[in-house]
Amino acid sequence: MSVEIIYFVHGTTYDNAESKCSGWKQVELNELGKEQAVNLGKNTNYKFDVLYTSDLNRAINSAKLAWPELDSIKDARLRECNYGEYDGENKKLVVYEEHVDASFPNGESLKDVERRMRDFVAFLKEKYDGKTVGIVAHRAPQLALEVITKNISWDEAIAKDWRKQKAWQPGWKYTVE
Repeated sequence: MSVEIIYFVHGTTYDNAESKCSGWKQVELNELGKEQAVNLGKNTNYKFDVLYTSDLNRAINSAKLAWPELDSIKDARLRECNYGEYDGENKKLVVYEEHVDASFPNGESLKDVERRMRDFVAFLKEKYDGKTVGIVAHRAPQLALEVITKNISWDEAIAKDWRKQKAWQPGWKYTVE
C-alpha cells in the first residue's frame, strides 16, 4: 500500500510581499494571501482523509480559509526551515544552495528539515496507509518531500523548485510507498 500526499503552500504573507523569508517567525497572511487561500479551496477538487498543517500561523490560516469545513492537525515537523538569525530578513540572505549541510546561523540546515520530514513520512505510512493526506506548509518541507519521494539530491530539488519558474499550481501530488 501507499500514502498519497497532496501538498499545498500557504498564501502570501506580509514578509513575502516585502521579499523577506519568515522561517520560524510567526507572520500573518496579507490580503492577497487570504484571497489566494480562499480561491485554493474553491478551485481544488482533491479529497483528503486528513489535513495537516505546520504549526505556523500562515499555514494554519491558509488551511482554515481554503477548507473552513475541515479541521486540520498541526505538526511542528512541517515547519519551514529555521533560518536562525535570518528569520524575517531579506530573502537574498537565505541561500538554500549554501545550507544543505551547513546550518543557517543559529538555525537549521536543509538536511535537518529532511530528517524532520522523513520522520513525518514514516508516521504517515504507519498511520494512513492507503489514505490521502493533505498538507499545507512551506518551501523547505516541500523540497524535502521532493528529495524523499523522488530520490533526488537537494541540489536537484533546489534547481527544479517551481518557485524559480513561478510555476505555482493548486497542489502537488507525492506518493509514499
